[in-house]
Amino acid sequence: MASEFKKKAFWRAIIAEFLAMTIFVFISIGSALGVNFPVLETNTTSRTQDIVKVSLAFGLSIATMAQSVGHISGAHLNPAVTLGCLLSCQISILKAVMYITVQCLGAVVATAILSGITSGLQNNSLGLNGLSDGISAGQGLGVEIIVTFQLVLCVVAVTDKRRTDISGSIPLAIGLSVALGHLVAIDYTGCGMNPARSFGSAVIARNFSHHWIFWVGPMIGGAAAAIIYDFILAPRTSDFTDRIKVWTRGADEYQLDGDDSARVEMKPK
Repeated sequence: MASEFKKKAFWRAIIAEFLAMTIFVFISIGSALGVNFPVLETNTTSRTQDIVKVSLAFGLSIATMAQSVGHISGAHLNPAVTLGCLLSCQISILKAVMYITVQCLGAVVATAILSGITSGLQNNSLGLNGLSDGISAGQGLGVEIIVTFQLVLCVVAVTDKRRTDISGSIPLAIGLSVALGHLVAIDYTGCGMNPARSFGSAVIARNFSHHWIFWVGPMIGGAAAAIIYDFILAPRTSDFTDRIKVWTRGADEYQLDGDDSARVEMKPK
C-alpha cells in the first residue's frame, strides 16, 4: 500500500474523484431543489419539478463526469460502486477507503454550496432521502438493494476488460442505469442508491432519520452484484492469494489475462 500511496497517479485519481463528485451532486441535487422556489419579483412560485427531470439530471451528470474523469479515477462517484470494484479486484483497499472518503467530502461540499444558493427556499430538504408514507424501513431497504444491484452490475459488466462486444458509450450506459434507478426509487425513498450523496444531504440538513438504510441497502446491493458477476456470471481463475495482492498493492501492479473460454487469471505485470 505504501508504494501506491507515493504515486502521483494515485493522488490525481483522488482529486478527480472529489471534484467529479462535487459537480455531480451540485447538478443532480440542484435539479430537484427548484421545487416551488419563490419568484420574488412576481410573488409567485415555479411549477413543481417532475421525477423524469430529476432522474435525467442524475443520469446525465454521472455520464458526463464518467466521460470527463473516467480515465483518471474510473469515476466511481458512489461508495457502492467503489465497494463493487474492490470486490472484483479493480482497486486496492487503500484506494477504496480514500475514494469513499472524498466522495462523502465532495457531497458535503456540494450540498453546502446548494444550501447557500437556495437559502430562500422554504422547507428546503436539500435532497434529503427518506421513506415515503406507507413504506417501512424493510421495504425501503429492499428498494435500495435492488436499484443499486442493477447499477453496480452494469458498472462491473461494461468495464470488464475481457469483453470485446461493447460498441456503445460506457459512460452513457452507466448514466442510463442511474437514471433508471431513480425513476423506480424516487417515489419510495427518494432514491438513495448513492450513500455519499445521501450523506451530504443528511450532514447539511442535520437529519439522519433512517439514514442507515441508504448505506446498508446500496452496499449490500453493490457487493452482491460484484460477487455474482465475478464468481458466477463471469468467473475468474485467479486464487485468493492473487486477489490479496491486488487489494494490498493496487491493480496497477497486476493485470487480468483472458482466454477463449472467457475465464481470466490475474498475473504480475
